[in-house]
Amino acid sequence: MRALLRIAFAIDRMNERIGRLAAWFGLAAVIVCTANAVARYAFNVGSNAWLELQWYLNSAVFLLVAGYTLKRNEHVRIDVINGRLSPRAQAWIDILGGIFMLLPTAIIIGWYSWPSLVNSFEIGEYSSDPGGLIRWPVRLLIPVAFGLLGLQGVSEIVKRAAFLKGLLPASEFDKRGHAT
Repeated sequence: MRALLRIAFAIDRMNERIGRLAAWFGLAAVIVCTANAVARYAFNVGSNAWLELQWYLNSAVFLLVAGYTLKRNEHVRIDVINGRLSPRAQAWIDILGGIFMLLPTAIIIGWYSWPSLVNSFEIGEYSSDPGGLIRWPVRLLIPVAFGLLGLQGVSEIVKRAAFLKGLLPASEFDKRGHAT
């Protein structure tokens, strides 16, 4: 179990770094949007590529921070019910939800997004809009993001199991339930 915990904490560190990096893509999207609006309204110059770049950056933010959000235990849940349960009950809910809901969903979405990515790459797919961008990089975000989310799901399951076995004391979990 200790080896699994080391792997879980390595996954945590990876998703932490990727999530923090991806959050900066939001700022980049705002800068691109602002520059595009200024160019369009002040100089009557527009570009579909800049609009699509903004869309790509927003997609990267929302997809790549999913694992980071799970790691920080800030995903959507019913806190009114969950908050009234004991830490052991919460751990069991997280384990069962991870095994039966999160992991199958991440695997299915990652699996079914792969052929679209491969096809887009093979044909050199571009946007149908004039001056648009190549499509495969944004399609790559889907399997990568769900892979990261699935890995974080495994990490959370391992940490909850370790908690239930007494290998991670309750003091190592913050008030939201994730390892500190």
